[in-house]
Amino acid sequence: MYKKILLFFIIYFFLISISFAKEFRINYEEKLSYVNMNFWSKFGDDMLCGYITEGVKNNHDVREAAYKTEEFNQKIKVTRSREFPILLVSPSYLGAQVPKLDNFELSTNAFLLPFLVSYEADLLLKNHDKTKLDKKEYEIQKLKEKALYITLASDIAALYINIMKFDKMLEINEKILKNQKELLAKTELRYKNGIATEKDVNNSWQEILSTRTNITELRTNRRDALFELAVLLGENPDCINNLKRSKIDDFGENYTPPATISSDIIFSRPDVLVAEKQLEKAKIDIRIAKKEFFPQFNITGYWIFNTIALGNFFSWESSFASIMAGAAQGIFMGGKKVANLKVKKFKYEQLFEAYKQTDLNAIKEVNAILCKIKDDNEIFAAVYQKNDKEHDNFRLANLKFKEGTYSKIDVLNSEITLYRAYLELLNRKTARLIDYITLYKAAGANL
Repeated sequence: MYKKILLFFIIYFFLISISFAKEFRINYEEKLSYVNMNFWSKFGDDMLCGYITEGVKNNHDVREAAYKTEEFNQKIKVTRSREFPILLVSPSYLGAQVPKLDNFELSTNAFLLPFLVSYEADLLLKNHDKTKLDKKEYEIQKLKEKALYITLASDIAALYINIMKFDKMLEINEKILKNQKELLAKTELRYKNGIATEKDVNNSWQEILSTRTNITELRTNRRDALFELAVLLGENPDCINNLKRSKIDDFGENYTPPATISSDIIFSRPDVLVAEKQLEKAKIDIRIAKKEFFPQFNITGYWIFNTIALGNFFSWESSFASIMAGAAQGIFMGGKKVANLKVKKFKYEQLFEAYKQTDLNAIKEVNAILCKIKDDNEIFAAVYQKNDKEHDNFRLANLKFKEGTYSKIDVLNSEITLYRAYLELLNRKTARLIDYITLYKAAGANL
């Protein structure tokens, strides 16, 4: 008997030590599946995919969410423990002066080994429902974590696209500035020869100052975007010079967004599923509130081994044992249980309305961005045609310059107009790319 109890404690403490030693590790393969890397690969840019992967692994906000999800997972185990009996042991030393009765002598120095078993008989499965409640909380947190990863990937992609846009805009503005400086030199020469006015010179200077201001603002915006991208990647903002990127000219040219989104995709969005899980959780809350009206059944048992009385320490003769089973029922609680049940029912009605509103918002967001993509595609096509016309104008200006009917100033002005048309085209292209990211978020990454 003694050996069996000793073996029990050895196994028990061994299992506890294993559970404490086990370290939680974030499953990055699962997290990458949240952001749907297949979608991002369609843009044909390995750097973007690399940054999203780096952000998933290193961003501190999503890592915090991953640990919070695991916290909810462990809470399930805490709640589940209520479904099982509790066994307590408390070894104690007892020193006492006891009277001597004839030939029966009790020990004045004794060792006690009490075992206590307590169990709430879950006849109505109320405790089991509480475990289900925590499971729903865990599922809700996991969906919220997925939404956070989707937002992270979208933010990284949007910043990456804007940084590429700033790179190209700076390149074009530098070319515009170079032309404007050449125009200023020719205008000043014409002013000295009496062909141009002082106002023409001042206007040339104003154009240069305006372009220089644009360049400064673009550099500031690019720097701020690089700082923000570094933070999203979990890196020190001082390393922004190491953040490489591609050219925006060919980025996303081969990607075509879907013309329609099925309702199955819309209703599998994390926010819609969260609202659905909250409804399921509210139903369990109501079920638990109803079961509170029934008695609570408790079983308690004691088995105390001691060395006070004569006999073997682990023998039946030298031990005290008892078992007690009973039901506890509240008689009057001031209407607490009735009010609690009503609270849970009203909470369910609130969540039901919130669920319907979430569905409507999801459908609205998807339809709105699909319409916006269609409109932006039409605008982009028109701006693209305008850009082609400016290319023709610039070609004609060069041709007339060679024929001697156009001056160098006319050619420079035509080239500046072409650059500005390309800036407009660049803005429209960026708007289309951002639309694709918005559609990705609206579809819950299921594209």
